[in-house]
Amino acid sequence: MHVWIDLANSPHVPLLAPVVERLEADGDSVLLTARDNAQTVELAQRRWRDVLVVGGRSPAGKASKAAAIVRRTVDLACAARRRRADVAFSHGSYAQISAAWLLGVPAVTMMDYEHQPANHLSFRLARRVIVPDAFPADALDRFGAALRKVVRYDGFKEELYLAGCAPDEGVLAELGLDPGRRVIAVFRPPPEGALYHRSANERFDRLLERAFARDDVQVVLLPRTAEQKARYAQMSERIRIPEAAVDGSSLLALADLTIGGGGTMNRESALLGTPTFTVFAGELAAVDAELIRRGLLQDLRNDGREPVFEKKASAARPPLRSDAILETVIRTLREIGSPGRALRRRSRREPRSG
Repeated sequence: MHVWIDLANSPHVPLLAPVVERLEADGDSVLLTARDNAQTVELAQRRWRDVLVVGGRSPAGKASKAAAIVRRTVDLACAARRRRADVAFSHGSYAQISAAWLLGVPAVTMMDYEHQPANHLSFRLARRVIVPDAFPADALDRFGAALRKVVRYDGFKEELYLAGCAPDEGVLAELGLDPGRRVIAVFRPPPEGALYHRSANERFDRLLERAFARDDVQVVLLPRTAEQKARYAQMSERIRIPEAAVDGSSLLALADLTIGGGGTMNRESALLGTPTFTVFAGELAAVDAELIRRGLLQDLRNDGREPVFEKKASAARPPLRSDAILETVIRTLREIGSPGRALRRRSRREPRSG
């Protein structure tokens, strides 16, 4: 197969890396496009030299975001037109799905957040929608994902790439962290400006200030944008903000606790056995509610509860099911993008002669 994979945000790089590796190991060709947003391109180019950069950061405001998606859709369609992909794949890349639809290329998308408004677009245009078992059925129906389109998997998407994670302690030295007696607390700010999260998170900022007030806590902040980096750097001289993208999985596995205003990094931390606290201000995802139910994620969204700043006793990880999730993705891509199917689609689009 000729598979086109789009990386629209930083977490998509580790998430889709096992899919790229498996496809290439099976002899399939992969076209990789990436949006120059957050650390996406930097992380992607560390793994692959031939990543095609298309589009940039999404601006603020719904109208501006929609215009940016349209521009990137056109640019992606131009970039992919000559590659004749058999199937397009992403984790909720709305521009890629739209571009694939324009090119007549069937698209497969993954998604695990049922409150993302743009699902209305991607779920309707995609040929298959891969979601976790926890994803609510009524949300699939509301976003236009017919039952025949839906493919479910057991677990969390982060398991796809975390199962083989062997923490590299070099990341601690890189950040000047002392893994001895002092607590390592990782903070991940909220996705400010996203369609599903429009404003800042005061609860997150208050907890960050509380961590600064403790001499026994080393604070690492992983900002999403340059604006967040500049703003939080002014809060304290004791804050550690990486100058470049770091090995996030290793850092989360070695940290003593994580406090996050988003989703993916919270789930990574929880699945790696690190005490994890969410202060996400948007509508909670069903996958996060499931982690809370299992006791793997602690809910700090209300002011009544506080995080515990202490050294981690052990990192007892829950069992991770990467193989089954990967097989689900690969099987779905082959079902939709097998060369025979692609040839029949192309022949139907070609004008008849004579």
